[in-house]
Amino acid sequence: MEVLPAERIFVLTNPNLRTEIVKQLPGVPKSQILAEPAQRNTAPAIGLAAHLIGQLDPNAVLGVFPADHVITKPKRFLKFVRAAYTGAAKGQMVVLGIQARWAETGYGYVEFPAGFEAGGTTPLEVLSFREKPKLEDAQQYLAAGRFCWNAGMFFWKTSVFGEALRQFMPKTATLLAALPKATARNFPAELARIFPLCENVSVDYGVMEKATQITGLATDDIGWNDVGSWNAIYELLSRKPGDNVSQGESLAIESRGNYVDAGKKLVALVGVEDLVVVDTPDALLITTRQHSQKVGEMVKLLERLKREDLL
Repeated sequence: MEVLPAERIFVLTNPNLRTEIVKQLPGVPKSQILAEPAQRNTAPAIGLAAHLIGQLDPNAVLGVFPADHVITKPKRFLKFVRAAYTGAAKGQMVVLGIQARWAETGYGYVEFPAGFEAGGTTPLEVLSFREKPKLEDAQQYLAAGRFCWNAGMFFWKTSVFGEALRQFMPKTATLLAALPKATARNFPAELARIFPLCENVSVDYGVMEKATQITGLATDDIGWNDVGSWNAIYELLSRKPGDNVSQGESLAIESRGNYVDAGKKLVALVGVEDLVVVDTPDALLITTRQHSQKVGEMVKLLERLKREDLL
């Protein structure tokens, strides 16, 4: 690990993925790969991490990195990571902003002062956080030139985040503070009892939008992409705008900008643009690349319908 040794890395995931993650990260201690007993979004998850790490080192600086990102220029990225850790060590709450390349409605946005230059390593004032916008608002953000995508990468002292959580989400902070030490015999049972009672809210909405004196680094090209949507997969695999991308055999007539993954099945595209077609043995997904971020809403619908066989 170029910035931190493996023994200082913690992973929060869900019970279905923990076993596979343990296999993929043999250098990270198993006790530091935790399965959340319930989905409660990012604020309680980060609060749990800050609580546990703060028990080990009250002066620890915590970096938060979502797992579903691809960064193809790691050396450039590490320059910003080191600068963010430096700022956080001074007591700042630091966010990394990603250059907005199109009017994306599936990401939140970070507003920097007008005239800022991307690529600097001195943290800038963050004027506001904007949650996932409507298309019209996203287009305005892109045109304004002072908004970056919020990739969910944050840096702060555990003590600083703990204080912010107590101020803006006191219920969740109180619940997490009641947890025993991670080494205690009753920790798993208490975590299973307490964590589901936490508020189900993102750290952006629950903390960052309400906090003051937030700073950020506006990254330049670090080769970032969020592989949490099929459109992101298309962006990674397409060589130029308008390409049709297929993971299997496909034929296209007067069609452009489509992503197809249908295994061994031949897919014929006729007169369609910007579609996502994903065929699996038990389900077929058809959407547009513009709406591919909303697939998560379909997952939530399947959960409400108790269709565990499809999840």
